[in-house]
Amino acid sequence: MNFEFTTAGRICFGPGCVAEIPALAAACGTRALLVRGLSRRVADWLVPMLEETGVAVAEFAVEGEPVTATIDAGLELLRRFRADMVIGIGGGSVVDTAKALATLTTQPAGPWIEHLEVVGSGRPLQLPPLPSIAVPTTAGTGSEVTRNAVIGVPEKRVKVSLRHAFLLPRYAVVDPELTHGLPPDVTAYTGLDAMIQCMEVLTSPFGNPLTDALCREGLQRARSLERAWRDDEPAARADMALAALCGGLGLANGKLGAVHGLTGPLGGMANAPHGALCAALWPAVWRANIAALDRAEQPAASRSRFDEAARLVTGDPAATAEDGAHWVATCCATLQVPPLAHWGITAGDKADIVAKAQNASSMKGNPVKLTDNELNTILEEAGL
Repeated sequence: MNFEFTTAGRICFGPGCVAEIPALAAACGTRALLVRGLSRRVADWLVPMLEETGVAVAEFAVEGEPVTATIDAGLELLRRFRADMVIGIGGGSVVDTAKALATLTTQPAGPWIEHLEVVGSGRPLQLPPLPSIAVPTTAGTGSEVTRNAVIGVPEKRVKVSLRHAFLLPRYAVVDPELTHGLPPDVTAYTGLDAMIQCMEVLTSPFGNPLTDALCREGLQRARSLERAWRDDEPAARADMALAALCGGLGLANGKLGAVHGLTGPLGGMANAPHGALCAALWPAVWRANIAALDRAEQPAASRSRFDEAARLVTGDPAATAEDGAHWVATCCATLQVPPLAHWGITAGDKADIVAKAQNASSMKGNPVKLTDNELNTILEEAGL
């Protein structure tokens, strides 16, 4: 049994731990690029605290999910300001942007896009990054502890990853209090993404005992999603923050599956939240996987992972994989997840989506090989 496990240099978790950021930043340098979302909700109090500790700040606002132009603009500001650290505080897109900027700015000269998989040559990253601090304000991607950053390439109509251990932040600060007051749809989409990540890593053949343990914990905690969505309950918010952290730790050391394999090309075609696309696909992918495993007569261990996942998400010790598929479909309906067509994707895009998904790295982590016909059926059942 050989495996490795990597994560951020230090993880701080719990209500109020965001107050540690100024001291952590002061240990990294004196000039910080603060990458944030469009809201100044956190920056308004964090920037003065950083400046009081002797850290000068330049702010870079990220609108939506990062694309190549976002990275270009961020690198230009980072270099002009001569930042010696990057702080990302926001949703997964913001944290991914911060990680990418901290890593790409130190690399040898040349087009940075060549470091990307699929659209670039996958040129290896050579030099260590600037120190970075990742502070999530949503409970979804777990990007604060992952070693990849997802970047949209509009001209290719695809989202792909910059992937290397260099992208792991030096510090991850996970304060559940930062997730209070999120809009219900953001809570739903990010929370479902956290659940799906835990599920996909647990059912992938590329897990290990540590990722299994983390993802089991994450799926149990994620049963609090509806309470967080409906009531903004503090205990439920803390559960979801921990579920997202577990999912991020899992995927950084394991592999995802067909939901994320399909979401990559879908995300490049539609201006839609990543979690919304994942959630629309999840019930259909679950059903397709258990049907394919049954037909392929795979070892019982592969099929039994879906039974286990069903017991974890439902809380029913007698639940089967089929019960789990029904539960996730009901959950997505309760949380008002729209079909894929809601985001402007059309049936005419299916062939392109399937072709790109079959080449996605996440698809290689799926527990069973899905055919083009099976992927087409998934897209149709997801509302395309």
